[in-house]
Amino acid sequence: MIVDCALYSCGVREEATDDLAATVKLARELPDSFVWIGLFEPSQSELSHIAAQFGLHPLAVEDAVEAHQRPKLEIYGDNLLVVLKPLRYDEASSSVEAGELMLFLGEAYVVTVRHGEANPLKEVRRRLEGAPDMLRCGPSSVLYGVCDAVVDTYGGITADVNRDLEEVETNVFSPERSNDASTIYALKREVLEFRHASVPLAEPMKALAERNMAFVHEDMRPFFRDVSDHLSRVNDQVEAFDKLLADILNANLAQVSVRQNEDMRRISAWIAIAVVPTMIAGIYGMNFDNMPELRWQYGYFLVLVLLATICAGLYLAFKRSGWL
Repeated sequence: MIVDCALYSCGVREEATDDLAATVKLARELPDSFVWIGLFEPSQSELSHIAAQFGLHPLAVEDAVEAHQRPKLEIYGDNLLVVLKPLRYDEASSSVEAGELMLFLGEAYVVTVRHGEANPLKEVRRRLEGAPDMLRCGPSSVLYGVCDAVVDTYGGITADVNRDLEEVETNVFSPERSNDASTIYALKREVLEFRHASVPLAEPMKALAERNMAFVHEDMRPFFRDVSDHLSRVNDQVEAFDKLLADILNANLAQVSVRQNEDMRRISAWIAIAVVPTMIAGIYGMNFDNMPELRWQYGYFLVLVLLATICAGLYLAFKRSGWL
């Protein structure tokens, strides 16, 4: 469905009429004007109607309806397609959720198609409408505003992911026994989702910053360069998160192995201690008539003292060796 539709002339918003074709025609006739249409999870028929007005390529329209595209920049004839993956951090579940955002740019128009709950567009539109000088640069000003908002969101999420990493790292190296493997794997899934969104976006941002491209105003290239620099820092952090998680997982597995060895040593030590009284009791439980010390009145007490002495000696020996 259409969330918002407006005509921008010389950087100032003018509400569009219900006649989309007339609005598009007016935008192409007026200097420094363009139409910005925002769609949320449109159906095939809804997007086909918009595509007919702007001459969008059928393959690009198919991608916009089905979603599940990686971040990219593609040129289809006389329009430009940019795919972004905005992210949202869910505090309740400490997880990263990805949406999808597609921007079609052409002569005097920009069409944004959003999938998912992550939504930077409302704030972008409000901020751009407060900067008419930037809006005069046409559709590429919207592209910059959206890219900048998405990458800024990435920067905020890196802080959230870093906090989760610090918590699990503290748990892994705490003296209390815990197995954090499931938490570590969940974090690795978060970082993987993050990488799928941010890393492929580096090449499109570099192209927008360095190459002359249709429908991208020359004055906007320094702004795209700034976004590209911010994205590079984010990608460096994401790579560092991935390496740190691998190290934490290895440390957790090593600790689990050490604890299992400690448990086996304790079990073995107690078994060794229990073997002595079991062996002696087993010998004197055979009920033979001619066994030494059976008739001695102090034999029973001597055996008890002997058992206690041997068991205490073994216990102290294992204690000193660290097995108990």
